[in-house]
Amino acid sequence: MRFTFLIFLIFFLSFSNLYADPVFTSGLRSFDDIFPGIQSSVKQEAFSSGGYIKTAERINPSSLIGISGSNLNRNIIDTVLKSQPVFFVETITVIPCVPSRYSLLNVYNVLIKISTLQGRLYRSHSRNDNVPLFEEVTRVQSARSNVSVADPPPAINIPSSETIFVRLKDVNFGNTYYRADMHLDKLGMRYSLTNYRSITYFLFPVMKEEKFVSQLYFEPVKEGILIYGLSGADVSDFVASKVSMQSAMSKRLAVIISWATEGIKSRL
Repeated sequence: MRFTFLIFLIFFLSFSNLYADPVFTSGLRSFDDIFPGIQSSVKQEAFSSGGYIKTAERINPSSLIGISGSNLNRNIIDTVLKSQPVFFVETITVIPCVPSRYSLLNVYNVLIKISTLQGRLYRSHSRNDNVPLFEEVTRVQSARSNVSVADPPPAINIPSSETIFVRLKDVNFGNTYYRADMHLDKLGMRYSLTNYRSITYFLFPVMKEEKFVSQLYFEPVKEGILIYGLSGADVSDFVASKVSMQSAMSKRLAVIISWATEGIKSRL
């Protein structure tokens, strides 16, 4: 009997570890563990409803919080820097929740429902109204095929990595095409968004392919769920003189983060 029980216990523990959330097996970090010595004003904004957001142009990357004062995986930053961006947007947001309700699976199931990004509003100063930023949002089969693909049903396990292709009909730039790469990263999950086709404005080229990169990193922490974001874009001086890239990038990133935040909150 004891031998049978021991075999059952070993099997149970092995099965549990196979499907265990990596966050629970490694332990939760606190916000201060990830951002030691961060300015109190920045931390306060990070815990506010709007989060912390900063735009910059032609800066020394070492001034980014993600580099100068964090214990984040440096690959999160380097993925953006390798595109040699001119414009940056850095964000930090914490979704407060109790530890018993943490789940990266919930985060993943929000991110794969990309169609729910459609119709989310932003404030247009030129129109003096709240308008949909992305008029249409759909998955497509691949970088070579624009055939629409439905969002999948909720997952019961998180794949170690996954790539999807997305068409966003942007209110300003028309149809834009992005590759979204998701994968587990030690204590959290990374979501990378890169344009795999050029972005135009009234047929005028704004950004070449692979010149916009956005990294969102999600990690359950002791205070809730942390979302760190860094986006970079490389455009010519001529384009920069015609389009307010800092405004365009910050608005789009804010809409994407609010979409993810509200989706995560609805599942907590």
